[in-house]
Amino acid sequence: MSTRHVLAPILAVGTLAGSAVAFAQDPAPAGTGAQEIIRPQPVATAPDATLASPDGSIVVKVTTDTDGRPVYTVTRKGELIVAPSRLGFLFTDQPKIERNMRVVAVTRDKGDTSWTQPWGEWRRIRDNHTSMRVRLMETSALKRTMDVVFQLQDDGVGFRYEVPDQPNLHTANIADELTEFNIASDGEAWWKPAFKFNREEYLYQRTPISGTGTVATPITMKLASGTHVTIHEAALVDYAGMNLRKAEGQQFAAVLTPGAGRPKVVKQGSWTTPWRTLLIADNAGGLYMSHLMLNLNEPNKLGDVSSWVKPGKFVGVWWNMITGKWSWARGPQHGATTQHVKQYIDFASANKIPGVLVEGWNIGWDGDWFGNGNAMNFSQPTEDFDAAELQRYAKAKKVYLIGHHETGGSASHYEDQFDSAFRYAVDHGIPAVKTGYVTDAGQIERVDPDGTRSREWHEGQWMVGHYLRVVQAAAKYHVSIDTHEPVKDTGLRRTWPNWIAREGSRGMEYNSWEGKNPPEHEANLAFTRMLEGPMDFTPGILSLKGSNDSDILSTIAKQLALYVVLYSPVVMAADTPEHYAEYPGPLKFIRDVPTDWDDTLVLNGEVGDYVTFARKVRNGRDWYIGSITDENPRDLTVTLDFLDPGRTYTAEIYRDGPGARYDTAAQHQIAIETRRVKKGDQMVLSLAPGGGQAIRLKAA
Repeated sequence: MSTRHVLAPILAVGTLAGSAVAFAQDPAPAGTGAQEIIRPQPVATAPDATLASPDGSIVVKVTTDTDGRPVYTVTRKGELIVAPSRLGFLFTDQPKIERNMRVVAVTRDKGDTSWTQPWGEWRRIRDNHTSMRVRLMETSALKRTMDVVFQLQDDGVGFRYEVPDQPNLHTANIADELTEFNIASDGEAWWKPAFKFNREEYLYQRTPISGTGTVATPITMKLASGTHVTIHEAALVDYAGMNLRKAEGQQFAAVLTPGAGRPKVVKQGSWTTPWRTLLIADNAGGLYMSHLMLNLNEPNKLGDVSSWVKPGKFVGVWWNMITGKWSWARGPQHGATTQHVKQYIDFASANKIPGVLVEGWNIGWDGDWFGNGNAMNFSQPTEDFDAAELQRYAKAKKVYLIGHHETGGSASHYEDQFDSAFRYAVDHGIPAVKTGYVTDAGQIERVDPDGTRSREWHEGQWMVGHYLRVVQAAAKYHVSIDTHEPVKDTGLRRTWPNWIAREGSRGMEYNSWEGKNPPEHEANLAFTRMLEGPMDFTPGILSLKGSNDSDILSTIAKQLALYVVLYSPVVMAADTPEHYAEYPGPLKFIRDVPTDWDDTLVLNGEVGDYVTFARKVRNGRDWYIGSITDENPRDLTVTLDFLDPGRTYTAEIYRDGPGARYDTAAQHQIAIETRRVKKGDQMVLSLAPGGGQAIRLKAA
């Protein structure tokens, strides 16, 4: 695996003719990237800090204003995207870093490598970038320094702070960042609120950029010019998650997620922040096709995981719990019984679905566990769950069980059980575990070694560390993790490829309850939440029925299309065996569609309106197409120019039937047909209101 080139660090700060200067390291060895070094200069003549992306389309410039505040700008194809925006930090115990600063040194580098994902939407990822390190020093007596490192691809900008150890900043008690994103023009924004009780699980709002509030990232914008921009972050490690507070006009200021203590982040010695990222593209599809976030993460630390990280579909007892038929707690409605789980194992085996998720199998669910999971025991099953028998039965049926660790927000209690919990998983043939943190935002329970109890936010610095500790502990036992109520995805699946999926938005369960997801929801997700990474959305409810027999706002064809549109390497066939028995035709598509891909294309799309994806199966020639729309019907024309030349394909088409629409009994209407196609052919995808279309292109 190739690694991306890293800027040579600036080693020391000295003086020349009475002026502060910075000294840069000698050029890197041959073959590590073409590096340009700006040699030390007196601060009276600050070096130029301008960087262009590989094709020159994106340009970043760092300067200081008349008060010595560092600011950066971003332009793309001559269009100002980010107007002068400030950089810096606010501390709880010393003066902020923001004024009276000078650019004292600049180094530049570039790299062009490729690397392979063990699983994902693309097998090969190209990392073609330029980079620039800008050293800033205070002209005041403190003389504190910080580097701002930029990395540019042709489709985006990443930047982060790298702060060297120094006497006047050995311990950094960070109250907040002073990072700004001053979007240069108004337009539309798709966003959800930050700091609400329900964590990340809110519908996306569509407002003018100037009409947003305090938002959780990613936020996606379409400027008046048509240019699309998404702000997010990459490689969130040992730091607080970043949100954005709308200041005035289109100006956003970074707001870090609080922790239990007064500083939001505490760092010592030399330290870095996560990368702040801006994806920039001509259209919505261009945002999705960017690999910037993955490229800003460190390479795989686990080596070859092919023998134990297994993409695949699964079924489980979950939907009957969501609809209220069964319960997580013990009693007459208990879902995770030996008998029930065997029924799902039989169904999975008959349909060649490799996994069966079991929730509510362990001691601790009885009573009020919401926000209080201290009774949860992740190595002790209930008396009506025969773990040894189910392990034997599943293995005989060539199926494996997927575990579930619901913490109820008691994160420290979970950490105390890491070894016993993951050893239990290994001993019972469980290769993957779904975790959960069901409690209100700001109510995670933390217990320090001295017994001190405090409450944390899901995306505060301590919890960011906790989520990664889970993944690292699981990796020791070759167990993969699917996190629910998670920290946002920032590309860490590259570094820790056993972090296979997350929730982090409103999933299928909201379609069972009052206040259902509207038809536009999944078209919003495609260009907002899905820009983070895989989401465990749990599609495939062919009955289109939720709690109290309420209607889900979808068509059957759309439920099938979601398997292609909303990517996850582990994806659920979420309905029940008896409901799937009523729809053998659509069930065939769910059986056939893979969860791991060689290539992905966005064929068309507008944020919140519609989107069409094409994905090529890993280690094969077949392609799959998934297309969905909002409440409006659409006819979308796609050209099959991505198929192999000279090869014939059978298109197995699952489309909305006559009169189908999401809000009537006709939502169950589906037409299944086949036709022969080849490279260059056009297909018209007719989508009903709230509908979709799913296609398998089977190579001859």
